[in-house]
Amino acid sequence: MIQTPYLLFLGDAPDALAAKVAQGIKDWRPDASVGQFRMEGCNADMGLKDMTLAEAKAAGAKTLVIGVANRGGVISDAWKTVLVEALEMGFDIASGLHNLLNEERELVAAAQTHGCWLHDVRIPSDAYPIANGKKRTGKRCLAVGTDCSVGKMYTGIAMEREMHARKMKATFRATGQTGILITGSGVPLDAVIADFMAGAVEYITPDNDPDHWDLIEGQGSLFHVSYSGVTMALIHGGQPDALILCHEPTRTHMRGLPDYTPPSLEKLREIALPIAQVANPDCKVAAISVNTQHMSETDALAYLAELEDSMGLPAVDPFRQGAGRLVDALEAI
Repeated sequence: MIQTPYLLFLGDAPDALAAKVAQGIKDWRPDASVGQFRMEGCNADMGLKDMTLAEAKAAGAKTLVIGVANRGGVISDAWKTVLVEALEMGFDIASGLHNLLNEERELVAAAQTHGCWLHDVRIPSDAYPIANGKKRTGKRCLAVGTDCSVGKMYTGIAMEREMHARKMKATFRATGQTGILITGSGVPLDAVIADFMAGAVEYITPDNDPDHWDLIEGQGSLFHVSYSGVTMALIHGGQPDALILCHEPTRTHMRGLPDYTPPSLEKLREIALPIAQVANPDCKVAAISVNTQHMSETDALAYLAELEDSMGLPAVDPFRQGAGRLVDALEAI
């Protein structure tokens, strides 16, 4: 078990989006975060108290969580200096990077010397099967996005909370490192061997009660040339009964791909739905989840209203306005 509370390590993140792991933990597990640690050149800020390692230790922090998800998921030499110092002070360290803590000799040696734990949450913990495509009982909803990091995880968690408030049966199924750190379980899907990715999604969304909803965390985007493969595995392995389209309207280019323009929501619906209907012919697009964090309240409401008129679907920012209308849309299916 990863011990709480956390000190969120932002390192030298170039922007807020690069620290999306920390942002997710801060937003959904605020009780577990005592502060943030930022290095020189860091352009991300979670709005938490900036702390030194000593200050965080005195405040009761037990685990330093690497809150950065940089391209390629690497641990820099500059980071290692801080991480080794943290281990020497008795912190455990948790990370969701592809670059595993337990493959860094300096970190392993420091952890062993000081009796600390290195938690790599991006290591698949089970032997996943190859997908078989058989129909499963229960219901499933998948968030699919026009781009990476547009709010797919936030959508699923917000919907689960709303459904639990209504006494509905629902389980958020984490498929990435942030979701796993927030909920404590899931599958790090992009670390699963490609042939077994869809099977891993089947594995974590097994047969269930007819009125139970699995809310599957989306990853990547069908339109992102770097990460479309994981999205396809989620669509076919998840066999969703409902898709929630996710979008961030202020993006001028795809995340990490300056030469690629994000698709429209109409295009996402046009492409994603037929692919989902390969595994579940009854799948429907239920609603639209929009990340409006970079828009004023007035502009956000106007945009959502226009979107509803043009697409004929409920459109809401579930973090800003609540997920009630998204859940209403599922109940109407």
